[in-house]
Amino acid sequence: MTPAPRRTHHAAPPREDVLAAAMATVAARGLDGLTMAGLGREVGMSSGHLLYYFRTKDELLLQTLEWSENRLGAERRALLAGPGTARERLEAYIGLYLPAGHRDPHWTLWLEVWGRSQNADDDARARQAAIEGAWHRDLVALLAEGVSRGEFRAVDADRFATRLRALLDGFSVHVTVGIPGTGRDQVLVQAAEFLDETLTPTRPGGGATGVTTAS
Repeated sequence: MTPAPRRTHHAAPPREDVLAAAMATVAARGLDGLTMAGLGREVGMSSGHLLYYFRTKDELLLQTLEWSENRLGAERRALLAGPGTARERLEAYIGLYLPAGHRDPHWTLWLEVWGRSQNADDDARARQAAIEGAWHRDLVALLAEGVSRGEFRAVDADRFATRLRALLDGFSVHVTVGIPGTGRDQVLVQAAEFLDETLTPTRPGGGATGVTTAS
């Protein structure tokens, strides 16, 4: 009697490989191109197997965003700990915060997760808040350092960080969706002008240091 063929079990790819593949799909084909069936084919898993690990597409999107944020967080911490003035590091922070350009995959994913969060459970909302909180705390610390060194005007670091991030969020949406006149380079100029106007220390006589005024 011929023995029945032995069933081969293929180990599931590491979760990080699945999340990297999901982000690569968003980058290449947009969110419409990211389906459970398509991602499963990409990583050699069935859509049912993916659902076993992630339960819903919302969870897949959030975990992919968290994976991307972990990578950005490492880059952000490195640049903030690096050399340079507080202003130079603040500009580097802003450069990392803003989208790379139209249809930036990280920001495309962020906007989708934000849009779906209206119906998210408490756990998902807490995880989104943790992402926001990491960016906010690092910015507050950098602003406080600049103020303490006299590089920045004496501002409330927490309040200023909230307002600056709201400004950057608005610009980032415009860059990501491709609104004319708000490309990345133009937004970087606008952000630098905003920092000049709001953070440049004033001279004893009332003028701002390092800012050229019209005569």
